[in-house]
Amino acid sequence: MTTPRIALIRQKYTSFGGAERFAAAALDALVESGARLSVVTRHWRHQPGVEAVKVNPFHIGRLWRDRGFAKAACAVVEKRGFDLVQSHERLPCCDIYRAGDGVHREWLRQRRRTLGVFGRLVQVLSPYHRHVRSAERRLFSSPRLRAVICNSEMVRQEILEHFGPTNARLEVIYNAVDLDRFSPLLRSRFRQPLLEELAIPERSLVYLFVGSGYARKGLAQALRALKQLPLHCYLVVVGKDRHARRYERMARRLGIAARVRFAGAQEDTAPFYGAADAFVLPTLYDPFPNVVLEAMASGLPVVTSRKCGAVDLIRDGENGYICDALDEEGLAWRMRELLDHGTRERLGYASRKLVEGWGSEQMAERMLALYRDLLDKTG
Repeated sequence: MTTPRIALIRQKYTSFGGAERFAAAALDALVESGARLSVVTRHWRHQPGVEAVKVNPFHIGRLWRDRGFAKAACAVVEKRGFDLVQSHERLPCCDIYRAGDGVHREWLRQRRRTLGVFGRLVQVLSPYHRHVRSAERRLFSSPRLRAVICNSEMVRQEILEHFGPTNARLEVIYNAVDLDRFSPLLRSRFRQPLLEELAIPERSLVYLFVGSGYARKGLAQALRALKQLPLHCYLVVVGKDRHARRYERMARRLGIAARVRFAGAQEDTAPFYGAADAFVLPTLYDPFPNVVLEAMASGLPVVTSRKCGAVDLIRDGENGYICDALDEEGLAWRMRELLDHGTRERLGYASRKLVEGWGSEQMAERMLALYRDLLDKTG
């Protein structure tokens, strides 16, 4: 077979994004296998051996942004004639779609649970949401689509529920986690110095929240749950949100501002896992956040929601806890269970043991097997 020409489509790369980190890892593996790779993108951080095809049409607003990029990216695909096209965007011109953002229809359904009558009406009438729903429908009915990479079984089931059986293979390939960078050894290295930096007393119990987009990730619920916990319990928030000040005001209104630390976006989150005793992410909807894998690899017990793809891994009471994203009493109860040192140790140990087979090599092998199978059937 001649050297395969593979294109990967992603609008924008950011080092904070889980989808982008997944793409970067996959690209490394494919470059090593000898494939010729092109990334069709508005912006991409340079990666050796990868050609960046810049596609950046003018836009105002996210609707124009997504429509313009989709049209321009598909024009590149048609012109270049790649052997295989993988998209991280909802485009009908791809052979492989990675559903890293989950199913938009399911996100809207979960979001409606938090909205009043007016908010639900706005959601229904939103041109952007109508566009994304339409793009999803065209994607999953596209005769070109041959495989969908789901980053959790939850997402796979949602695709089947909303779109029915498709001609494409629905492959569950979980994200990888760096088991050396994220490990229980972080605690001895970072716990004391980071607590000192954050002005948190040494004997405190520290819950860690990592995520950008606080409304979706459930920070409000985490703050209200913290209010129900003893005074030695602290919450450290890592991530960014344009409404961050709103949550800082909320912490003050709840009377817990002295026990919450907003650390902002961090290029390196590893020290924060080392400083924490437990990880909490009551997300309203998340296909499979990398931060959960990182927390588990760091030996932390995880408390998350039923609409987080990590439910594939978490066994309630065995290596973490699961509750409904909006069940604040249930969230507080589960966080309270982790006040016991022995429980934290037992659940954290089980978390680490479970993800020890989830390194980048295993993920790369599954990705490469999928690519080779599709290329063999093409050529």
